Order: sequence, then structure tokens, then C-alpha cells
Amino acid sequence: MPSTPVDQLRSALAADSARPFTTFYDDATGERVELSVATFDNWVAKTANLLRDDFDAQPGDRVCLLLPAHWQTQVWLLAAWSLGLVATFDGDPAEADLVVSGPDTLDLARTCPGERIALALRPMGGRFPTAPAGFVDYAAEVAGHGDRFVPDTAPGAADPALEVAGRTLTAAEVADEGEAAAKEWGLTAGDRVLSSLTFARTGGLRAGLLAPLAASVPVVLCRHLDESALEHRIAAERVTRVVTRSAD
Repeated sequence: MPSTPVDQLRSALAADSARPFTTFYDDATGERVELSVATFDNWVAKTANLLRDDFDAQPGDRVCLLLPAHWQTQVWLLAAWSLGLVATFDGDPAEADLVVSGPDTLDLARTCPGERIALALRPMGGRFPTAPAGFVDYAAEVAGHGDRFVPDTAPGAADPALEVAGRTLTAAEVADEGEAAAKEWGLTAGDRVLSSLTFARTGGLRAGLLAPLAASVPVVLCRHLDESALEHRIAAERVTRVVTRSAD
């Protein structure tokens, strides 16, 4: 049985690499992106290689993710866990080894004394017109890295992986969070989850990544959700589970 989120991704890749892994909507821009398991895995590998080769990220390093619920946030989480990094959404960037920021949180991210990476969060993973001062533009650098990643030291299931709501979870406990949510919601083959919650909340992370990953079902992420379009989207994407509030 897969024991970590990285194991779960490997399992999904082996089972059906062509199936959809994540579909992302931004109703403020009209963007829609769909990634298969194989394409998502390539992004994860490129990002993990970028972290190791360009930033010398080491197991146990803390990476603060100042990012919304987004397909690139999913990528960054799996890349961090592939290296054995500890990810946090609500930690202090000043205490992190690396910070990854969207365009709206650059001032806060500048308090990080370590490496600073900026994501433009533009359609199709586009780069900034001009990279923000003091930051590496992720989109400008990631494409040149390999789409296969082999860690120097494989992270273990008992290694810390996530800081959330004052708790530090191991990689196994993160996977267990997804397994528990998938079981609670009765997710099986043929299901598809839709979520509009931020990953900074445990419920959003479970719905937007961990439960679909554990159950090997696709997820539809909606940023700036237009509630008037929700019913049409549920039908168009064949959604069977909707999570738009933490109580859902």
C-alpha cells in the first residue's frame, strides 16, 4: 500500500498515466488547464530538480508556500515531498529556508532570508513580464530541468512533511489525511472532486489534493469561483463530490 503522497502519485502513474489528474479553473481570467497524471508528474519532477540543482534544497528544509489553491501549488507540494522538504502555508517566511510566492504576496515573501521563488500564476504557467526584484521567476527556470527525478536520499514515511494549524505531520500522516477523507466521502473509481477552498485550510488541502490523490480520482480546482457557473461546471466535468465550504 502507498505510504506517502509521493507513493500515491507513483501508484496513480502506474495505474493509468493518461487519465486526468487535475483540472484548474480561474473564473476571474477564464483560464482552464487540464493535466494528465503523466504531465503532472513531469511538472513535479522538473520542480524537484530545480529545487535540488539550483537551490540546493536539502531534506528537512522548510519551504513556505504563499500560494492559492492552484495546479502549480499541487506541483510544488509533491516536488517538496519528493525531496523530503517540510511545506507550510501559514508559517512565517522569515523562519523558512525557501519561500514560494504568488504575485500578491511578494512583500511578505521578502522577509525570507533564504531562496525566494516567484510564480506569476498566469495562464499555461506563463512567466512574469519582468521578474520581481530579489526573486527567481519559476516559469523562466523550470522548463530547462529534467522531467525525471531521482532523489539523492529517498524521503521516509516518518519524515516531517507538512506544518498546518500548529501541527507537524509526517509524510505518512499526510497520506493518511487523504485516505481518511477519501473513505469519509466514499470516493471510488469514476468519482471526481471539485473544490474551491484554499490549501491553507486543512479541509481545502484534503479536498483539493490529498483525498483525490489517495483515491486516484481527478480533482477540479476552482479559483475565484463564480457560483452562478457551478451547476454547469459540475455537469460539464462530471463532478460527483463538491467541496466549497469547510463543512462540506
